[in-house]
Amino acid sequence: MNLPDLTFMNILLAALPILVVLYLMVGRRWGGSKAGPAGWATAVFVSVLFFGAGGKLLLVAWGKAILLAFFVLYVIWMALLLYHTVNEAGVITVIGQEMPGLAHDRAGQGLLLAWIFGSFLQGATGFGVPAAVVAPLLVGLGFAADTAVVTALLGHAWAVTFGSLGSSFLSLMAATGLPGEVLASPAAILLGVCGLGCGAGVLWLSGGKTGFRQRGMFLVIMAAIMAAVQWGLAQLGLWTVAAFGSGLVGLLVAMVWFTRQANSNGRTRFHPRRLLQAFFPYWVLIIVIVLGQLVFKKTLAVWIINPEFPEVVTRFGWQTPAGTGRSINVFGHAGALLLYVSVFTYFWYRWRGTWQAELGQDKPYDYRLILRKTWQGSIKPTVGIYSLVAMALTMQHAGMTQLLAEALSATGMAFPFLSPFIGALGAFMTGSNTNSNVVFGELQRQTAVSLGVSVSLILAAQTAGGAIGSLFAPAKVIVGCSTVSGAKDSQVLKLATAYGLAIVFMTGLLVWLVAWGLTG
Repeated sequence: MNLPDLTFMNILLAALPILVVLYLMVGRRWGGSKAGPAGWATAVFVSVLFFGAGGKLLLVAWGKAILLAFFVLYVIWMALLLYHTVNEAGVITVIGQEMPGLAHDRAGQGLLLAWIFGSFLQGATGFGVPAAVVAPLLVGLGFAADTAVVTALLGHAWAVTFGSLGSSFLSLMAATGLPGEVLASPAAILLGVCGLGCGAGVLWLSGGKTGFRQRGMFLVIMAAIMAAVQWGLAQLGLWTVAAFGSGLVGLLVAMVWFTRQANSNGRTRFHPRRLLQAFFPYWVLIIVIVLGQLVFKKTLAVWIINPEFPEVVTRFGWQTPAGTGRSINVFGHAGALLLYVSVFTYFWYRWRGTWQAELGQDKPYDYRLILRKTWQGSIKPTVGIYSLVAMALTMQHAGMTQLLAEALSATGMAFPFLSPFIGALGAFMTGSNTNSNVVFGELQRQTAVSLGVSVSLILAAQTAGGAIGSLFAPAKVIVGCSTVSGAKDSQVLKLATAYGLAIVFMTGLLVWLVAWGLTG
């Protein structure tokens, strides 16, 4: 016997760590840095007492968790460092000042700021930054406070998986053990469809029926362009810049589109040279990532952490074979490339001067302030992600995930439809698509194998659902409301959930049709 019997009580015990995290984050409003350790402790308790895990098994699971978590956190830490490096130089402020001058109608402003600019910010930074930056810009253009926050949250949600320099996609790779080459294409295609849904939601919130008449064609064309760019970059293996690149191309196309329109109407309030100069750090980022991942990939692979772990077995006979954990290319990892860009950008602005003087701010450009803000912003994500990764790997090594997969496989034909809802649930309860992929990625993979449906399609549904689910995650709603006076968390959450679930439903229906079409 490999696992305990498939009874209701054993299924409940296997799901208990997830239920604890869900209860604490949703019911008690704990953050991931507090709920994660509680879920981890629950997983240890259940695995030892009811699934036959021993000390060796737990140590192996936790050792692998260190590598897997570091693989994801390396990107998060360095993405935060880059964000604070450019933000302290005034870059984000300048970009935010120039963007509204491109469009003059409300529908166009909503699409440009919340959908296109927000997607670019998600690709480059993430961690709630797009909502926090875009929402007050929309309020300044006359949007109601609650509507502004929901619009900002909705616009960039489709870019979450490949955003934050690919941290969510990397976590899906790490949690499932599958290569990015297998996962990238279906994920990018499904997220492209979600991108159209997010853009349509933004357009409706911004202009209603009139907005669709004014900007419907622009919406469809831009959705196709950004989805195609994201898919193309993902296909090339440039997962860390797929969302960033699609947002950047979207911005460039929109700049040309709106500038020509404004010039024909004699209403130009936009300074293209100033905006292009503000984007300098991101031009550098593109160059460094392309060089690091295509040209000098082998050169940078001089130090790879790749330890071996022994075989472990539970008391019931559930076996995890010996093998390596998540390998980490210390100098060629996406996090390392972000570090190189951050250091270069800092010294560039120290040499050339920042935007602060032009913005009327007498603020020193101090590396100590940048490092302090990066450190402060990294603590909670680090604790939350490691504890959730340790919880997930403890469950996996003890056979708890496999038991849940066998239970979910009983849903049969309904499972592909439910798959994106599971991803959305993970993002809702943890506040992060990255965490959702860690918690549910392996569960979804094993369930897909049990049912005989496409694993890559189900995992695409998992991360697409997690991306859209992040827009109505309470933790993200709070971030969005934090920069807008008068925005009410409860109202924003209610409206964001309605739009988010509509897109998740559409995604689930599409996945269901494709899954059973592929299997005949």
